[in-house]
Amino acid sequence: MKTVVATGVFEILHPGHIKFLTEAKKLGDKLIVIIARDKLISKQKNAVIPEEQRLEVIKALKVVDKAILGDKEDIFKPIEEIKPYIIALGKNQDVDEKILTEELKKRNLNIQVIRIENFYNKNLNSTTKIKEKILKLNEAGRGCPTINKNQDLL
Repeated sequence: MKTVVATGVFEILHPGHIKFLTEAKKLGDKLIVIIARDKLISKQKNAVIPEEQRLEVIKALKVVDKAILGDKEDIFKPIEEIKPYIIALGKNQDVDEKILTEELKKRNLNIQVIRIENFYNKNLNSTTKIKEKILKLNEAGRGCPTINKNQDLL
């Protein structure tokens, strides 16, 4: 059985994510998705949705056979445990395939790294673009009304 691993933040699920995961699944028989931990993404991304909620959403997708949270310290630890046949990278993922392959070899892991070039080519095809549009709408007065920090939302 060929296991494929896909990784990501999956902050705001959008059609680009679905396309990526669907294409990744086509590379093998089983798709396991590793969700980036809050601790590791907070430095580079302004994440809003907690890791446990992001995990729940990905687990609910039919195309995903299994979803797990990544390791808090070593992003390669789940890869060492799963030993997939392929690691699928999204078109917009900021990962250098050569560097990734070298690190896998250092850990005695002979895993193919494949960049999925086929992606959802529409206007709002990334979480960053979605967040930027929300902010622009809010600045233009067409987004959510300003909420008092002391206001109870429930």
